[in-house]
Amino acid sequence: MSPPRDTLQTPPETAWLWHRLRQNRLSVVGMVLIGGFLLLAFAAPLIAPADPMKQALYNRLSPPTLEHPFGTDDFGRDILSRMIYGARISLRVGVFAVLIALVLGTCIGLVAGYWGGWIDQVLMRVMDLLLAFPSILLAIGIVAILGPGLENAMLAVGIVAVPQYARLIRASVLTVRETDYVLAARAMGASDARILAIAILPNCLAPLIVQATLGLATAILDAAGLSFLGLGAQPPTPEWGAMLSQGRELIVRAPWVLAFPGGAIFFTVLAFNLVGDGLRDALDPKAIRR
Repeated sequence: MSPPRDTLQTPPETAWLWHRLRQNRLSVVGMVLIGGFLLLAFAAPLIAPADPMKQALYNRLSPPTLEHPFGTDDFGRDILSRMIYGARISLRVGVFAVLIALVLGTCIGLVAGYWGGWIDQVLMRVMDLLLAFPSILLAIGIVAILGPGLENAMLAVGIVAVPQYARLIRASVLTVRETDYVLAARAMGASDARILAIAILPNCLAPLIVQATLGLATAILDAAGLSFLGLGAQPPTPEWGAMLSQGRELIVRAPWVLAFPGGAIFFTVLAFNLVGDGLRDALDPKAIRR
């Protein structure tokens, strides 16, 4: 017997979420921008009009032309090509930094929220200690200890963001661990690891997804800030923050050297914030099936 007609017409939860997300026009704009930057990152060798490392001192600080739509920098390198390849680096740094924070923060939050007691107190006090420092200053301190470099900057940005994820997951676990299905799983003899993986973590994913999306914007911005200070990507790496640092003395003489990488950072961060806000609205329990 075929299922009822109503059942066939009921969209799955993911389709419903996608439908709500599409209703937010700003989120759609953000997704289009993110898609464009991802396309640039994956197809950089095919799209970039020139070698981002190739110097042409005879053509240094050339304004935007048909040959160089975004102009050239003080070494004669094509800024458009460097920005396209810079999308690869900035997005990679953001993704890996968020993954570091996500994995560490989720583990800490799950352990602290589920077992509580002195374990919760110790872990949360460590998180409070990390939160007591301004994030960029803490990241600078970590990179100063580890040494300048893109990988160390990525690790520093990830560590700085761990407390946000840990506190978020802990708050969700404190609510979920007392629900009937968790109590039933515990009464049936399920192990703590199985309860955490099957019953608790899936019900904490909604705020985690929103935080990770917004965290990508923050990670890209912090990594660019570290590169601007000379602690992240090192020359001649075509990274947006490093490009800003190299051209900061040319703001009057050749403003295009700063304007285009600065604009790329602005629109990337804006895009992830728009999508994150849209996900937050779409996953709001008060708005579900309204």
